[in-house]
Amino acid sequence: MIFKLPITDTLNALLAQEDTDKDKKITIEDKGPKTFEITSISGDHYTVSGTYNLSNLLQELVIAKQEGQDVAEISLSKIEELPVQRISRMIRDYYWNGLTRRMDKTGVKSLISDSKNASLTSEKLTIYVPYQDTLAYDYYKVLEKDLPIITQKLPKDITPEYVKSINHKPGILSLKLEDHNGNIEGVPFVVPGGRFNEMYGWDSYFESVGLMLDGKVELAKAMADNFQYEINYYGKILNANRSYYLTRTQPPFYSTLIREVFDITHDKTWLASHLETAIKEYETVWMVEGKRLTNNGLNRYLAQGIGITPEAEEGHYDAVLKPFAEKAGMSVQAYIRAYQSQQIQNDFLDTYFLHDRTVRESGHDTSYRIEGNCADLNLVELNAMLYKYEVDFAVLIRDVFHDSFELHLRTYTGSYWLEKAELRKARMNEYCWNQSLGMYFDYNHVTRSQSAFIAATTLTPMWCDMASEEQAEKLVKHALPLLQEKGGIAGSTEQSRGEISESRPHRQWDFPNGWAPHQMMIWKGLLNYGYNAEAQELIYRWLYMITKNAVDYNGTIPEKYDVVEATHKVFSEYGNVGTDFEYISQEGFGWMNASYQYGLSLMDKRYVEALNDLKPPESLF
Repeated sequence: MIFKLPITDTLNALLAQEDTDKDKKITIEDKGPKTFEITSISGDHYTVSGTYNLSNLLQELVIAKQEGQDVAEISLSKIEELPVQRISRMIRDYYWNGLTRRMDKTGVKSLISDSKNASLTSEKLTIYVPYQDTLAYDYYKVLEKDLPIITQKLPKDITPEYVKSINHKPGILSLKLEDHNGNIEGVPFVVPGGRFNEMYGWDSYFESVGLMLDGKVELAKAMADNFQYEINYYGKILNANRSYYLTRTQPPFYSTLIREVFDITHDKTWLASHLETAIKEYETVWMVEGKRLTNNGLNRYLAQGIGITPEAEEGHYDAVLKPFAEKAGMSVQAYIRAYQSQQIQNDFLDTYFLHDRTVRESGHDTSYRIEGNCADLNLVELNAMLYKYEVDFAVLIRDVFHDSFELHLRTYTGSYWLEKAELRKARMNEYCWNQSLGMYFDYNHVTRSQSAFIAATTLTPMWCDMASEEQAEKLVKHALPLLQEKGGIAGSTEQSRGEISESRPHRQWDFPNGWAPHQMMIWKGLLNYGYNAEAQELIYRWLYMITKNAVDYNGTIPEKYDVVEATHKVFSEYGNVGTDFEYISQEGFGWMNASYQYGLSLMDKRYVEALNDLKPPESLF
């Protein structure tokens, strides 16, 4: 049944009655009667009941208003839509569009009003362009006539000293533009959402998983094209395309992305181009001795830079800096200014911030697992990802390119890459596998010792098929029970995280929080080894948490969750992106959207039905 409703009058009446806390949402925390009568222009009446249905009505009215309508034609099927179908549909048809950006004129206009550029109200946004990209430089120079931007060409050699010199005027880095007979268009990309309004490294892969499931392979392909641009022009896949990220990369998923895109498109020419670039990234970013390759043959993260990271929120480092400031008889802010200008030398802080930048390169910013020593660690997940690179290269060369791939006067074969993968596996078993505990642990190549910190990342070797059947069995037996919580897998165990205090605050990648990329990799890993029952339970717990929070809180899909309490109300550094909106979420959150679609694609039908009925996990498992 379709109801024709005057948008403004209906919206005002609905909010006046039901939005009792005046946050422009309808949630379980509102104290209204939870029933609202709608009257169609034709005179038909219907009573909408319950928080979920009322919030759906609110959202549908706002969607119609955003489309420029005065009268909304709203179907009861939308108001009473089953929650799983509605969340999935909103992600597919609405949120991905809200998260899609381009670095052309329209996209740059929106960047000018980005929250990170709020301080630029009387200045201009700087767009930094690689020194050899003349198309982008000429394009943005022309845009300077119409937009408050400055086009700045980067030097050929980008050093930490150069990056520090421009941190006082941070800007956006150009991404791929295409010239269609004189019409310049930006190659699209998907952003995480909220204040993360640029293209991030590993977020982009997980978002692409959701995009491909939702029939948007061209957008996933475009993400890979922007990865290729970053490698060719900036030397690496960037943490994100902001100027202060020029010396940082992120967890490597490029080979997985191009392989999964190719499985859909079968575009061999496109694959050959990207395989060449992926091998280049592997060899120049990851396999340079003394940098991200350590002397034991395993890899680490290593983000170059000088001083305090400019993107950290004010006060983030106060607990670290306060003792030094007090000893110097200075305020924390005064000490920061003196340290940043190098008036004060502090070797401890130099090392601390080397590790801190490296934590951010790892994507796990921040966690007590890696705080203070990240650059010294052969992380389990990084080496699992690079093992996946080596296997992907081997499979693609063998199966697509007849076991011969020419690159820079060199011929690569599948066996060449499989040998590298087997060697990495052997080194992981030697340094990171703990037979007695039945888990993988990060290895400190400086102290030559294993970490004792139990994290969700211990399971990543199952994602890439690195673990043996015996190792997988031990991981399922020993690690899963320690990490599984009401809403899925926690970032770490509570014991590993340790006590929290004013001087030792929460870190967002630790207990009790859970994150989409961990869940997605663990699900796939369990299924790789035949642990379907365990995978189904974990998928259900995660999707139930997302669904219940969306039903109770006006469609909220945030960046992360407290999986112990199974809530989006997370109390840790940085807050929770994706919860601050009015009327309707325009975006959800990138990899959270993807985890929902991916989980649904793997979930048994009986659990989808249970999820629509909001049956708690405890009643099923």
